Amino acid sequence: MLIKFKSLLFFSILVGLSEYADAQLISDKDQFTRGDTLRGMLTPLRTSYDINYYHLDVKVNIEKKYISGSNLFRFTAVRDFKRLQFDLFRNLKVEKVLYKNLELKFERSFNAVFVEFPDSIKAGTKDEFTVFYSGKPTIAANPPWDGGFVFSKDAAGKPWVAVSCQGIGASLWWPVKDHQSDEPDSMTISVSVPKGLMNVSNGRLRSKQDLRNGYVRYNWLVSNPINTYNVSLNIADYTHLRDEYQGEKGKLSIDYYVLKQNSAKAKSHFNADVKPMLKCFEHWFGPYPFYSDGYKLIETPYLGMEHQSAIAYGNEYKKGYAGSDLSGTGHGMDWDYIIVHESGHEWFGNNITSKDIADMWIHESFTMYSESLFVECTKGKKEAVNYLNGIRTSIQNDKPVIGPYNVNKEGSGDMYYKGANLLHTIRTIINNDTLWLEILRGLNRDLGLKTTTTEEVIGYINTKSGKDLTSVFDQYLRYAGIPLLEIKSNPDNSISYRWKADVKGFNMPVNIRSRNETDWRLVHPTEEWKTDRNIKKTEELLVDTANFYINIQSIL
Repeated sequence: MLIKFKSLLFFSILVGLSEYADAQLISDKDQFTRGDTLRGMLTPLRTSYDINYYHLDVKVNIEKKYISGSNLFRFTAVRDFKRLQFDLFRNLKVEKVLYKNLELKFERSFNAVFVEFPDSIKAGTKDEFTVFYSGKPTIAANPPWDGGFVFSKDAAGKPWVAVSCQGIGASLWWPVKDHQSDEPDSMTISVSVPKGLMNVSNGRLRSKQDLRNGYVRYNWLVSNPINTYNVSLNIADYTHLRDEYQGEKGKLSIDYYVLKQNSAKAKSHFNADVKPMLKCFEHWFGPYPFYSDGYKLIETPYLGMEHQSAIAYGNEYKKGYAGSDLSGTGHGMDWDYIIVHESGHEWFGNNITSKDIADMWIHESFTMYSESLFVECTKGKKEAVNYLNGIRTSIQNDKPVIGPYNVNKEGSGDMYYKGANLLHTIRTIINNDTLWLEILRGLNRDLGLKTTTTEEVIGYINTKSGKDLTSVFDQYLRYAGIPLLEIKSNPDNSISYRWKADVKGFNMPVNIRSRNETDWRLVHPTEEWKTDRNIKKTEELLVDTANFYINIQSIL
């Protein structure tokens, strides 16, 4: 997901949504309704069935801004049940729910739909039902930060349509179990569009059918687990450019779908960053997770989004973030931010997905950190640290990075800049880049293609590093502030130091040295004062604030 850039470097509040939206990404909402709980909580009506496969089949009437179609739910019963919940925004009509040629009874509450089966479905049973629906979907006022459709036109006046829905949810435009914890193992996406236009979705194009009614259906198959907010459609008069990359798992197909007027400049602009990015991220994170579905960039009428194997690109072939450098260091103008950041999400967000959006830092902190690793790949570690220090100017320290659970609500926007600096701090504490590389690759190998939690990610890093870093993660993720290192000089000219933090027992090590030393020493302050007689006088002490994101206070 993109951070929002306004003026120089700060997060702004996103625009309000339509009456149909109960929650939205990066909003200031603190009071929650039953609708939020229905959207965000894993109740027995949701956990009773595990999604194996979807077939979304939707027709887009661009002139009327109207959609209609169906979605097949193929599932395995986790326990005996007779009633379940799926989700669809209430401005869209459920035409019918069909099960074994029988229309099922259903009820609606907020954006949830409750279906009653004629008989109990037994645990272990594989079964399916189909939901037919129609209506005018929510139009995005400020995509991609508020979810919805974009009905636009290209320079030639031809329709240009796309959708984005992270945070607000896929149920904004299609019926689905709308919770990040349950990804289908595979999915077919069929989109019917007016003749003369093309639809590009996730995965690989399997067929194209002339429906002989003025519409053409494009059938795309996703062969990997996919989170439903990543499911996309992109409709335009596209040109298709092909390339390939020799990666860790062999040949990776690269496809670019761009507006015809941009075809000449698109390939050279994309290739300048795409292949170096893939090489860098495969080094740090392991093989691109979706070789069987390929890698795509699709030109969109909004800035960008990490749609799995179908990344939305709208940065207008500029370097930086919409032509600006988020770090203020100059390094951010050497590459196209949307290509690097949104592609980083293929590993963190799409391969590794948080079960609850409250843990969205797992997506955004690692992905923003990946930007610094790209700088490191191209310019070296010193400049990567410089980049991370530059983005600190946008940290607000306003509220916890982890949000409230079970109400579909993320935490602070600090999950981006602060989260990236937290991960670099963790790397510095581990102090073994070979091990750090193994941890990042191991996360994608062992936690990939499934959903996870904060506790699981931290536990993994603790186990692999051999260090208990829980209190460090807790301070930066679960509290608004960062730790304060207090330093004082003693009558004998020695110095003492201690941590002041929200986490009880906080004990993060930190690098210090005197001015006349060249090497850092890793010391271990605690909440109690510790005296260090190896360094004299507070003013002679240097603290490694470039690699540790902390505050310092000298007490004379």
